[in-house]
Amino acid sequence: MNVGILLVTHGDIGSVLLHNAIEVLGVCPLSTCVLSAPAGCDPEKIFSEARAALNELDSGDGVLVLTDLYGSTPSNIACKLQDRSQVRVISGLNLPMLIRVLNYPDLDLDALTQKAVSGGRDGVLTCNAEGKSDAG
Repeated sequence: MNVGILLVTHGDIGSVLLHNAIEVLGVCPLSTCVLSAPAGCDPEKIFSEARAALNELDSGDGVLVLTDLYGSTPSNIACKLQDRSQVRVISGLNLPMLIRVLNYPDLDLDALTQKAVSGGRDGVLTCNAEGKSDAG
């Protein structure tokens, strides 16, 4: 299995998160592509680029699209990609989510989607002064 990963984010958020995830893991085991949708961009142009990236990333196992902020331009572009059956979109991209995804390169698209959601959610903790954390 080889699910492709497409990040569609504001500015350099996707590139920075991917760079840091690879730095932590030492490897990027899945095919990835990052698209930036900066303020004032042409959403149709970015959508065309995203469609081309999907075609390049999909080796038959589908593509997981991660975006940063639901309801924003990058998210809206990503959601339009779901007209294909082998595409899943998740918003709320954070570093724990991306690291979780890259830690499970052998999962199928649906299982990887669930890992992404749990990684993003489980990575949000309240840290107290004693150095302990409490799940939110």
